[in-house]
Amino acid sequence: MVEEFTAFLNKYGIIGLAIAFIMGGAVGSLVSALVSDIIMPFITFFIPGGEWEQATLALGPIVLAVGHFVGAVIDFVIIALVVFWLMKMVQRSSLK
Repeated sequence: MVEEFTAFLNKYGIIGLAIAFIMGGAVGSLVSALVSDIIMPFITFFIPGGEWEQATLALGPIVLAVGHFVGAVIDFVIIALVVFWLMKMVQRSSLK
C-alpha cells in the first residue's frame, strides 16, 4: 500500500506541485511587500493627498477607488514576470 502511494506521488508529481504551491505563496507575499513598501511610495509622490491606498478617480458623480486596484495590478504583473522568467529557466535547463 505504501509503495503504491509512493508510486502515485512520483507518477503525478504531487510533491513538486506541493512545493510549487508553497513557494508561490511565499513569492506572492514577497512581491506584495515589494510593491507596497518600495514601489508604491515612489508612486505616492505623484498622487494628490499622498496615500496610494486611498487614491480615487472622479468621473462626474462616480468616484472610483483605484489605489488598491493599482497596487494589485502591479503585484500581478510582477508575479507573472517572475513566473515567466522561472519557466524560461526551467525550459532552458531541461533542453541541456
